[in-house]
Amino acid sequence: MAVGTKDLAPSELDGYDDERLVAELKKAKEELFNLRFQSATGQLESHGRLKAVRRDIARIYTILRERELGIRTAPSPSE
Repeated sequence: MAVGTKDLAPSELDGYDDERLVAELKKAKEELFNLRFQSATGQLESHGRLKAVRRDIARIYTILRERELGIRTAPSPSE
């Protein structure tokens, strides 16, 4: 089973535009910061969540980079 958030699967992220991906990235980074803080103070209950959030961040960076290189295309704006 893959580690990560189910709503941030690569198939879901493909449908997001670049602005939404950046927003998701910011949200994931904030969550990672909070999880690291909880870990340092001994309040973290689920250590697996750290790994899942790191993978989500890597997944978002990968999609953004692939779009930049032209490997993957951004969704066309629907009206």
